Amino acid sequence: MSTDASHSSLANSLAPIETLAISPDFDGRNGTNRATGNRPQIAATNDIDAIKAWLARFVDTKTTFDNYRKEAERLLLWSTVQLQKPFSSLTHEDLLAYRHFLADPQPAARWVMRDGRKFGRAHPEWRPFAGPLSASSQRQAFIILNTLFSWLVNAGYLAGNPLSLSRQRARKTMPRITRYLEEDLWNEVKLTIDVMPRETGREREHYLRMRWLFSLLYLCGLRISEVVGNTMGGFFCRRDKDGQERWWLEITGKGDKTRLIPATNELMVELARYRREKGLPPFPTHTEDVPLLLPVGTQRRQMTRGAVHAVVKQVFQGTAARLRTRGAELEPLAARVEAASAHWLRHTAGSHMANSDVDLRHVRDNLGHESLSTTSGYLHSSDDARHRETEERHKINWMTRP
Repeated sequence: MSTDASHSSLANSLAPIETLAISPDFDGRNGTNRATGNRPQIAATNDIDAIKAWLARFVDTKTTFDNYRKEAERLLLWSTVQLQKPFSSLTHEDLLAYRHFLADPQPAARWVMRDGRKFGRAHPEWRPFAGPLSASSQRQAFIILNTLFSWLVNAGYLAGNPLSLSRQRARKTMPRITRYLEEDLWNEVKLTIDVMPRETGREREHYLRMRWLFSLLYLCGLRISEVVGNTMGGFFCRRDKDGQERWWLEITGKGDKTRLIPATNELMVELARYRREKGLPPFPTHTEDVPLLLPVGTQRRQMTRGAVHAVVKQVFQGTAARLRTRGAELEPLAARVEAASAHWLRHTAGSHMANSDVDLRHVRDNLGHESLSTTSGYLHSSDDARHRETEERHKINWMTRP
């Protein structure tokens, strides 16, 4: 038998959860950890349907849904194929064995994509793993699985959470964020944008779009998904208690949570410049459906996350190239900025705000680390103080040329 044929035959019992068929012996209808004597809160009578009921809560957030499906699917396949027992019969000891499995999924021919390739979920060569999981990826997998088990217990489908017996470690101090740009490196990034050509109309549009995008990512601390998933209709203006008109940006972000971000004068200047270049009035209306960022040219469609990521990486790579022309001693800085991604700008925004004495509660709310409470919608005074402090202390300070 050829290597390819052997590889396929070993994995013929593996399939994505959408098309996976499990025999009645292993589908969980008689799982030893099934809840009995309780009134279930979901209609599922087998493990696949129970997992799908949990996943249905995340369908509107693609990245979260994909990550959660991946971890639930891997454990379900490992349980039924490797252990030959239902997902709803897994014990604490089984989960300890699964952690070791994640560090080295064997047999690799059954579990791992061959030759380092990535096949689509409908492809016959699809496998659950691209390779062994790092320690941090293993931890993330178990955080997600703990969420799944806890939900199924609360839903009345499982009697208990087999991960609840895991050793509870004392809460550690959160590590310092390291994936951000220090002030001098951030200035180099801004300079890269400032020296962009702008002689032709297309060059000018590229330049103003880049300024606008980096202003959004830094002044607002947005994620790429939030840039591409929101519109300019999220901007609105209201008067504070002193009669001052202040602009805000309403963003729907991770977990479908909505937050208000102070739209500072600097941000609104960049917005107006960008909109004029696109032939739009300087300020949007609340009902406007124009995306926050547009392709260069006449189209007014939403950009993809991949396209925005490529735009940001272009600036970081350009910055690295400029630094390298100034001498070998700048190679560490060049390598650091070359490794950066758009999410580094979110960390940069948080770091710079926190170190500029912006109230940490305001930093938290600006970045949306926690959802706003219902009451905060009525307490505009705290929002106004946050706006004033963000306006005064958190600036992008674009360099200008005559």
